[in-house]
Amino acid sequence: QVTVRDALNQALDEELERDERVFLLGEEVAQYDGAYKISRGLWKKYGDKRVIDTPISEMGFTGIAVGAAMVWLRPVCEFMTFNFSMQAIDQVINSAAKTCYMSAGSIAVPIVFRGPNGASAGVAAQHSQCFAAWYGHCPGLKVVSPWSSEDAKGLLKASIRDDNPVVMLENELLYGVPFEMSEQAQSKDFIVPIGKAKIERQGTHITLVSHSRPVGHCLEAAAILAKEGVECEVVNLRTIRPMDIETVEASVVKTNHLVTVEGGWPQFGVGAEICARIMEGSAFNYLDAPAVRVTGADVPMPYAKILEDNCIPQVKDIIFAVKKTLNI
Repeated sequence: QVTVRDALNQALDEELERDERVFLLGEEVAQYDGAYKISRGLWKKYGDKRVIDTPISEMGFTGIAVGAAMVWLRPVCEFMTFNFSMQAIDQVINSAAKTCYMSAGSIAVPIVFRGPNGASAGVAAQHSQCFAAWYGHCPGLKVVSPWSSEDAKGLLKASIRDDNPVVMLENELLYGVPFEMSEQAQSKDFIVPIGKAKIERQGTHITLVSHSRPVGHCLEAAAILAKEGVECEVVNLRTIRPMDIETVEASVVKTNHLVTVEGGWPQFGVGAEICARIMEGSAFNYLDAPAVRVTGADVPMPYAKILEDNCIPQVKDIIFAVKKTLNI
């Protein structure tokens, strides 16, 4: 078993070793080993030129990273939380995402923006927002959102090797969670292709589609519902953009029911996009009931624990949505 933290550390270590153009920069990533210890040991191994501590200025160090990517270095730019990426939104969207298109393909921007995204625990509204829908909205970016250690390692390696800017939305509460990792996943050649979802559990009655931490909630809900004779198929999106809608459609054709689950806000969310795509495609003809979304509450995150818990989708919310959709 390997924690998500160690899987990310492995991926960074292997890619720094494999390609001398790869470097890591961000707040506290070097001498302190990273705010979440993702970059533990890398500064000692690779030195000041490859693992760089930056001042507390997202606008500044993101601009430096984007400029470096334009001259064919491969920066990995860490945000201490994606909430702070708002300070650098101009560099991420206007500089990185649009440059390849506006230069008619002559300037690639091979950069990875990574760090914790979504709700943590007890850090209130300023640190608890999910940016999957925000960044998934923007052409020119690829956006990935891992759940397991295998997802985290494979997607980070694929993102570093990609010639496009990639936003990698991790979850802070998953960093210390151990997952089974196959021998293949621990090899240096292992990657998870960007844009390919994974069916985490086979089922026949209803499709649950999710990404990041809520995938675990879906699997818990599916295990409980299985005892009542309801077999849920759980789809782990893994990539927000480009979205693997084909896997979702194939599952809906099989189960005839759909529930989407996410930690982000409901309006214009990832679930809303999935529902629209199903509505517009041939899988709509196979639905036996309206698709249902389970999302975070439509409020800035409260600080009090009991309120916070009620703002984040829980296993009971998923079970309620499934039973409502199946009319049981």
